[in-house]
Amino acid sequence: MRKKIVAGNWKMNLGYEEGISLFSEILNMVNDEARGDQQVIVCSPFIHLHHIAKQSANSAVVSVGAQNISQHDAGAYTGEVSAKQVKSTGADYVILGHSERRAYFAEDEKLLEIKVDQALKNRLKPIFCIGETKEEREAGDFWDVLSKQLKETVFHLSEEEFKQVVLAYEPVWAIGTGLTATPEQAQEVHAFIRNEIANNFDQETADATTILYGGSCNPKNAPDLFAQADIDGGLIGGASLKSRDFVDIIKVLN
Repeated sequence: MRKKIVAGNWKMNLGYEEGISLFSEILNMVNDEARGDQQVIVCSPFIHLHHIAKQSANSAVVSVGAQNISQHDAGAYTGEVSAKQVKSTGADYVILGHSERRAYFAEDEKLLEIKVDQALKNRLKPIFCIGETKEEREAGDFWDVLSKQLKETVFHLSEEEFKQVVLAYEPVWAIGTGLTATPEQAQEVHAFIRNEIANNFDQETADATTILYGGSCNPKNAPDLFAQADIDGGLIGGASLKSRDFVDIIKVLN
């Protein structure tokens, strides 16, 4: 059975003390209210990673992830943070391929393929995002866009390596806009992604892959989204900055 996951992406929010305080609230609430078969990942800015990884070290449910890594091992790359450095904080995951990284920092498939390899080499599990823009959806060629994003970034991996990857479908037109794909739209894409995995690897690998929905997911729409057959949880943005909302989303997981 594939893992059910809710991952929070804090993005570039919260000072050091604010982040520590929020994580403490989430950790306490999850320990009180979440079931053991639910997995929670909090992806914070780099400044929080070491502290919150120590806080959650004994939790069977809560893990910690970063929001980015460098494509380089080490060296004269001022301002960059390597996968090895992230792993040394105690983090286990890293978000890669997020639409904001693609749009604002020109990260393309070639670069992301390298970052995926860097993550796995340093025992970080990628939460790898794919998704189409509003223009691509309206043009009707978004199936090709999604297929290309998979083939040129994660489908070069061996079957064993790919099993370490969590995928997240984020319709770019629904991120931070208040818009949300309907449950039927989201399910259609998730089923397509799972079929692409089966075609590249095999059906067993496809059935074991966790695919999250990321696109303005909140406590109100989470029940309908998570009820879909191929949606295994969510990558949560704004709602992950409010402990009650985030934990209410977690509790929806079946």
